[in-house]
Amino acid sequence: MNNIRNFSIIAHIDHGKSTLADRMIQLCDLVSDREFKNQLLDNMEIERERGITIKSQTICLPYTAADGKTYSLNLVDTPGHVDFSYEVSRALSSCEGALLLIDAAQGVEAQTLANLYLAMENDLEIIPVINKIDLPSADPEGVALQVEDDLGLDIDHVQYCSAKTGQGVKEIFEAIVTLLPPPQGSPEAPLQALIFDANYDSFRGTLISVRIINGTVKAGNSIRFMSTGKEYRVEEVGLFKLRRESCKQLSAGQVGYILAGIKTVEDTRPGDTITTVENPAAKALPGFKEVQQVVFSSLYPISTDDYEDLATALEKLKLNDAALTFEKDSSAALGFGFRCGFLGLLHLEVIQERLEREFDISLILTVPSVQYHFFLSNGKEIIVDNPAHFPDPAHIEHIEEPFIKATILMPETYMGAVMTLCLERRGENTNFHYPTPGRIELTVELPLADVIYDFYDKLKSITQGYGSFDYALFDYRRADLVKLDILVNSEIVDALSQLVHRNNARARGLHACEMLKQEIPRQMFKIAIQAAIGGTIVARTTVSALRKDVTAKCYGGDISRKRKLLEKQKAGKKRMKTVGNVDIPQTAFLAVLKSEQ
Repeated sequence: MNNIRNFSIIAHIDHGKSTLADRMIQLCDLVSDREFKNQLLDNMEIERERGITIKSQTICLPYTAADGKTYSLNLVDTPGHVDFSYEVSRALSSCEGALLLIDAAQGVEAQTLANLYLAMENDLEIIPVINKIDLPSADPEGVALQVEDDLGLDIDHVQYCSAKTGQGVKEIFEAIVTLLPPPQGSPEAPLQALIFDANYDSFRGTLISVRIINGTVKAGNSIRFMSTGKEYRVEEVGLFKLRRESCKQLSAGQVGYILAGIKTVEDTRPGDTITTVENPAAKALPGFKEVQQVVFSSLYPISTDDYEDLATALEKLKLNDAALTFEKDSSAALGFGFRCGFLGLLHLEVIQERLEREFDISLILTVPSVQYHFFLSNGKEIIVDNPAHFPDPAHIEHIEEPFIKATILMPETYMGAVMTLCLERRGENTNFHYPTPGRIELTVELPLADVIYDFYDKLKSITQGYGSFDYALFDYRRADLVKLDILVNSEIVDALSQLVHRNNARARGLHACEMLKQEIPRQMFKIAIQAAIGGTIVARTTVSALRKDVTAKCYGGDISRKRKLLEKQKAGKKRMKTVGNVDIPQTAFLAVLKSEQ
């Protein structure tokens, strides 16, 4: 066990985690130059396209140190985006140490601090690594002082490297071997294995990623899941190299996988403990903190025949992404679907893309919403995240909406533009201080509903990509909310209803009407698109009718002849409007979600 080190790489977005992992894999000769490709551990197509890590990935690296000993290093590459911080917390539970990566040009940013606190909560040994020292704008010495002053980490332990060129990576390996502690635990004790991730393999059943805390497990053992009590026989255990490599056994301190022919997805829960049936452990390990979903949206299959497939797909995705929650939902316009909870809009986009790509299901989404607390006049309190469940306004005493505490780090030149953006989004209690000359850290309390809409995109564009953003749920405050209904041809389309602040209702209504006008195809009659709060119309637009030129053949003579033909057409259109049915295309539902650019 003294020759095992379990560590993960944590950092802000785009500070070079996956690139450093690539260099480490190359240095350990796990991959030939011919087989090598960038972002080696990012095995999802969507990760490569967007250039971000979504899932934590584990790999076992054999390394021969300067003292001649061969070490087994278990590396966990983690995401940097705030929406996937839950992945990071799960990955850290399987490690004893972490490399905190910091960009030599950008310095300490919002997610750097958030991930550092996560690592400290797990009592990990932290090695600060300053990356991108080959950049012309790099300031490694200045960033090292930031690490000491802002983060309180030992400046003597700081490592300097360029993950792109490979400079300094060998020294990082030596620091891991000397500074990080070996795992604790006893191979002779009863088995305690913590599940920190799981995947579904259509040929072998559920593939469980585990960190063995105590004991040993090998093929042929009978294992028991301590939360469900289900028992299985182990078919194979092994380590994560670039491909899965089976081995004789996994013992205390190791990170690997277990295959036991588990066909039902619900039996495997990340955070559960596995023990053996013959020699069970006395108690389960502490699991993970329950994750708090903040954005809610309903997913409906375009074809109602896909409903069962969507249910199966969500079950399998939940196994791979424990932060996803879902329950059955139905809509008059769209039929049966699921109400899902997400950690943010990026999380929602990724889930939608994964369902469409990996499971080949075409989806329609409803407008994202957050959880509101409604206090009714009869003394009851209800939680509403779906506009369909909005209670009768006459019975509402008051409503509370969630607020977040946002931390925005940026160069001071963008201060005015960012302050304006925060005030537009109903920001309160703004505070700022200067962590280093030329950079400002702004803390502001914002309503979550206004942040999920398009705040992050706007922040990135007004700070030209230099602003970084991190947030945590803060508290609930009173709000004047209304339900905004969208009517097409005088009929409410329930899937487009949204809960909005009264001050923003007209602007949102106008935006939705304009977007729908562009998407709904013209009919033989006029289509009125309206936004309403209760019985009051706050915005309206009209899709003009297609008209045949009925007066084309009528030339000369009295004007009343033409008027007669036009009146006849008008009467026909009127009759058609009463029986006319408007089909709303799928693109229209998606168009309403898009913010004004």
